[in-house]
Order: sequence, then structure tokens, then C-alpha cells
Amino acid sequence: MNASTCSSAEGVVVAAVRAGSDAAAAGLRAQDRVLAVNGTPLRDAIDFQFHASDGVLRLDVEREGRRRPLTVVRARGDLGVELVPPRPGDIATCANTCVFCFIHQLPKGMRRSLYVKDDDYRLSFLHGNYITLTDLDDAAFDRIVEQRLSPLYVSVHATEPALRHRLLGTPRRAAEILPRLERLAKARIRVHAQIVLCPDLNDGPHLARTIGELAPLHPHVATAAIVPVGLTRHRQRLPELRVLTAREARALVDTVDAWQRDYAATLGSRFVFLADEVYLLADRPLPPAGAYEGFPVIEDGIGLVRRFEDGWLRSLARRRTRRVVRDVTVVTGEMFAPRLGALVGTLEDGGRARVAAVPNDFFGRGIGVAGLLTGVDIQRHLAAGGDLGEAVLIPAVTVRDGDGVFLDDVTPADLARDLGAAVTLVAPAPGALLDALCR
Repeated sequence: MNASTCSSAEGVVVAAVRAGSDAAAAGLRAQDRVLAVNGTPLRDAIDFQFHASDGVLRLDVEREGRRRPLTVVRARGDLGVELVPPRPGDIATCANTCVFCFIHQLPKGMRRSLYVKDDDYRLSFLHGNYITLTDLDDAAFDRIVEQRLSPLYVSVHATEPALRHRLLGTPRRAAEILPRLERLAKARIRVHAQIVLCPDLNDGPHLARTIGELAPLHPHVATAAIVPVGLTRHRQRLPELRVLTAREARALVDTVDAWQRDYAATLGSRFVFLADEVYLLADRPLPPAGAYEGFPVIEDGIGLVRRFEDGWLRSLARRRTRRVVRDVTVVTGEMFAPRLGALVGTLEDGGRARVAAVPNDFFGRGIGVAGLLTGVDIQRHLAAGGDLGEAVLIPAVTVRDGDGVFLDDVTPADLARDLGAAVTLVAPAPGALLDALCR
């Protein structure tokens, strides 16, 4: 089942039903509102997931203002139902004012949805969004335990109470994180912890304390992910922060490597994982794929580069030809551009595919990942770079799902018009890029 959080306090609204699925065979349609499953009223998509696991599902459905029963007989694992995503007003928002919050660093005038700070345990379970646990009440804890909402993704940042309170911007509740994590661990809820590392605040001995106090909760606290703070050029009237230096990044790689060796011996897991960005800044080799233990926190940018590069080699080995047949420009961020250029350079006639490292002037040069590139920055950089070839290949992660619009509301069609070249969105997978280059 592919389901998102519902958009109504009563029942869940169906966005789409896959043709040939069990739900389609039962007559469920897009825009139906499912009010109850097997007699249990639904509050949201989690209730739907929890109660729709039986073999026979008796649905109470509202369609065009009229209620009707539907019976779904599950013959496959996937019901084939996608639910309407939530409106911002249906999401539990974050009451913290974290000193490093990326949303506080956005410029004015962007889409309203970009400014929504969620702190909703439902989105943590469904989509891997990080939550602070500061506003999680007993009713929410009880539901997490009852419905086995695992794994959850928790923003820890520091276990020292006063320091964490400062990092979160002195929230109205000073709930300590360790007792809450211990409560989840006792209920056998799996947690992935995140630490946004802010130099001079929660690094050094503070980081060592945080890791040391999380490790005894393993395996229920399954991982501790360390990611460097991202700072944009729009930090007006916000606490002064800085990014890691290359020297600090090298020291951090060495420290985490030592921790991983110790924890692999004592816990049977490396436990602590470091964002790719730190290895690239330190100019250190990335760990091998096995060191990421299944890539459980890859959405944090931990193992993305390793998985892409290894996938590139595997995809290349399966191809009949390695010859680039299209004269194109491949767009990426400044951080990954050198490594992507090296990969493309291994192809025959690789020079026909120019890798363009687009600087991020919209957010600031400190943001080097491809996923935060905007249409206007891509247009500005490529327009000054000469011949673009047959097409411009842009990673699909630069546009939002659904309408394919860049963060600054420029569309690929706008970009193609301004550049005078075809624009192709390419899935962030090595096989997809090789197809675009070599087919």
C-alpha cells in the first residue's frame, strides 16, 4: 500500500486506486472518503494502515455525499490505494525555534508549503520526517505503542538537557530527550537519532557525550546520524553559526571511524554514521557499501554517494555499450560535480557529456547539494557557459513531486525556453543517467 497522511479529521480520502488492484476490484474509487474499516472509525492514514491489514476489509465509504459499504478481499499484499496528502493545517507543527532550522533561513515570498515546520509523529512513521519529541503527549505515546509505529526518526542534537534546550531555541517544554527515548525503547519502538552538528555548540566533548548516552539504548536506538549544519545566505536576525572547516571534517572522520570500530565490536553495529558531505569536505575516501549496514538513513545524505557510484559500476557492467551518444550538459551541485565528472569520464566519448557544477546563489554557496538547486540558478549558470548540446539533463530531485516545479517556482518548460535547449529530468539513479547518456 502506498498511503500518505489523510487530509481530513474524519476518515481518509482516496487520491488514486491502481488498476487491477484488490481495491479496484472492490469498486473503490479516487475521491472516495473511507470513514471506517471493519467498524473502526479512521482518524488518518496510520489508522487505515493499521486496520486495513486483515484479509477481508469491510469499508464504510462516503461517495458524492452518500455512504455505502464496500468489501475488499485482499489477494495481494498491496491494496493499490494512495491517499490524499495532508493540508498544512492537519499537520502537528513544530513549536521549537532551533538555532539551525533551515526553514527559518528561507527567503520571503516562496510557496507557503515550504514554510511548514512539521513535528508530527505520523509523518515520522510514514515518511521518515524527523521529530523532536518535545510536544509528544501521553495519548500520542500510547498510540505509538498500541499501533507499533516503528521506526521513528528523532532529532536529538544533544542529550545534555541545557544544551539541547538551547539548540531547540528554548522551547516552551523543556522535556529531556533521554527519558523519552528510554520510554520508546522499553516499548521496543525502533528509533533513528539525528544530530545536526553545529561547530562550537554541540561538537567535541558534547558530541562524545551524546553518542555515549545514546549507545546504551541500542538496538532500539538503531542509528545515530551526524549531519553538518546547512547555512543559507538568508540568516537575518538569527543566531550566529558557522560550518565545519576541512580540518575539523578530517578530525571528525577519524573520531567517527574510531567509534564505529568500538561499537562494531561491542554492539554488533557501527551505530554512528556520518554524512557524505563531511567525507567530501575532508577529502577522505567514502566507506564501502557494507559499512552503511543496509543504508537505513540514506535520506540524511548518509551513503548516497557510495550507493550511486557502486550502482554506476554495476549498471555499466550490464550494458552492451559504454559510448555516450548524446551531446548533452549534465547538471549537478558543486559538491558532487567532481565525482560525477570522474564517472562520466570513464565512458567512451565521455567528453560529449559536460558536467555543469551549478553554484547555489539562491540559498548561498554553502549549500552544495543538487536537490536544493533552483531554476533561476541553473538558468543563470548555463546561459553563461556556451553550447549546451542536444539537451540539459537535470536531476529530478530538484523539482517537487506532483507538479515538477523547482523551489523558486520556475518550471522545466520555463527553463527550456530561456536556455533555448531541451530540458530532461532524470531520476536520481545511475541506470537512469546512463540511459539518458548512452541510449
